[in-house]
Amino acid sequence: MIQVEKLSYGFPAKELYKDISFTIEAGQHCALIGSNGTGKSTLVDMIMDPEKYLYDGKISRAPECRIGYASQFSIRDKNQDRTVFEFLNQRFVEVQEQIAKVCEEMATAEDMDEVFGRYQALLDLNEAMDGDNSENKIHKQLYVAGMTELAETQLADVSGGEYKVLQIMREMLLSPNLLILDEPDVFLDFSNLNSLCQLINSYEGTLLVVTHNRYLLNHCFNKILHLENCDLQEFEGSYSQYRCAQLREKLELKLQSIAEQEEIERTEEMVAIFRKRASDMVNPEVGKMVNAKQSQLDRLLARRIKAPFIEVREPQIVLPEVVQEEVETDCMGCPLPVEERALITIKDYQVEFDSELLQNVNFQVMEGEKVAIVGANGTGKTTLIKDILKNDSPSVHIDENIKYACLSQLQGEAADSDRTVYRTMQDAGFGSKTSIAAYLEKYCLPADVLDQKVCQLSGGEQNLLQIAMVAASGAELLILDEPTSHLDIYAQMALERAIADYKGTVLMVSHDFYLVANCADYVLLVEEGTVRRMRARNFRKMVYDKHFDQKYLETDRKKQQLEEDIMLAFRNERYVTVDKLITQLEGE
Repeated sequence: MIQVEKLSYGFPAKELYKDISFTIEAGQHCALIGSNGTGKSTLVDMIMDPEKYLYDGKISRAPECRIGYASQFSIRDKNQDRTVFEFLNQRFVEVQEQIAKVCEEMATAEDMDEVFGRYQALLDLNEAMDGDNSENKIHKQLYVAGMTELAETQLADVSGGEYKVLQIMREMLLSPNLLILDEPDVFLDFSNLNSLCQLINSYEGTLLVVTHNRYLLNHCFNKILHLENCDLQEFEGSYSQYRCAQLREKLELKLQSIAEQEEIERTEEMVAIFRKRASDMVNPEVGKMVNAKQSQLDRLLARRIKAPFIEVREPQIVLPEVVQEEVETDCMGCPLPVEERALITIKDYQVEFDSELLQNVNFQVMEGEKVAIVGANGTGKTTLIKDILKNDSPSVHIDENIKYACLSQLQGEAADSDRTVYRTMQDAGFGSKTSIAAYLEKYCLPADVLDQKVCQLSGGEQNLLQIAMVAASGAELLILDEPTSHLDIYAQMALERAIADYKGTVLMVSHDFYLVANCADYVLLVEEGTVRRMRARNFRKMVYDKHFDQKYLETDRKKQQLEEDIMLAFRNERYVTVDKLITQLEGE
């Protein structure tokens, strides 16, 4: 289907790929993973349109290969007056209309060969798409996704998440030989994520999907393509199997590295001894021995293991240090009760958006709490967050004595900025270029991003930049809108730990189950036009009952804990423990 051989490509300031090779066979469901900014979206664009790029190597596609594509960004015209069924059927109708038009041309055409060629091409396309059976196909796909009731709904009335799933469904209905999806899960709520998972698993064609979503990775793919440090690794199997293989290989490389280092140290000692002898006496034989040992040492150093897929760097996210007030005590030294302080108060809030109404919203976020706003796509969560940040409504009050910082969705101001990263950080009060580069390096943002415009960064890099700026803000209150969107798996887990360790107050909107389940004290659930408070434990149970399999989620949490224990054992050089833990992880 697709064959890439010794592909090398990059920009003047950044190399993306160096002699990478891989194949995608018919019927495979491939996940393309890798750290933020490694060039995943660029790679899929090169596969779709290689003529746009000047590269070394070879990109080969089977002659019959028709590629479908769904972008990570979904934009729709809400003024279009058509139903969901009409939206899904549009391309089929267009082909049928083109066939009918060519048939009319045949009656008066002078060059019948040219007209008949176009007619045959359209017939072939219609057959490849199974256009004569389009109605049945559409209803079947809607059923698979659990969206049958939307068939006659106006497209303008579906939520953003539903629209994104429908876009992907429309591409699938056209039966391309290779369907490419670029971060299809971003901003999807739990219900729409489930729909996407079901669509992917029911799709009989070939898939290449760029994703950082752990749920999709664990459920939908039988091949992993891992892009890292200009190299690419193929793995036949599931993501869970790949992760276990990574850790097992990491252990073997560590043990091999220890043995190699011991050999290097012995050889260095021998070289030093022979050099001393050579300096003490004039003897050609001793000089030859020195050269031989030095050559041996050079070979050992040259073949020392470099593992771009094993030692994947994780951002060092440390959120602002919050100074804790001293607790007053009575004459007996016992702590006096501390009056709780509300940092955010929402009272009798209501707003109209997209013809929907959010009303009777009342809640407080108390100092030190970590609160998640959760709800289906299109229920008004981001609108609520924006109004809180504006803080100009009588229904919204933020404590005037608190310092707060915010992180917006990437469709906001940060993504549209035409300024360079360096200028953006300078305007925010950061220091010299050298100090900024050193700071960003902790967030896995290389020095070459400083001269790039913010809008030219990948989605994950833009989000990491925002996180880096929030972390340096000194804020006691963080307001975060979809903070894990576009982040790679390593950055997601680093952010989870950072929020869990943060001593301040957090109000966040998120569809990331892991982030909410691991970090939130309680949930504000947006449904039926209002907001109600829910304990985190009850929220997890609701998600289990409505959307995901409880056994899977519990098992996955155990796996995450095992992986953290493995990494801790690695850091403490307890390699026997690492071996036992990896064996346990493989059995989960």
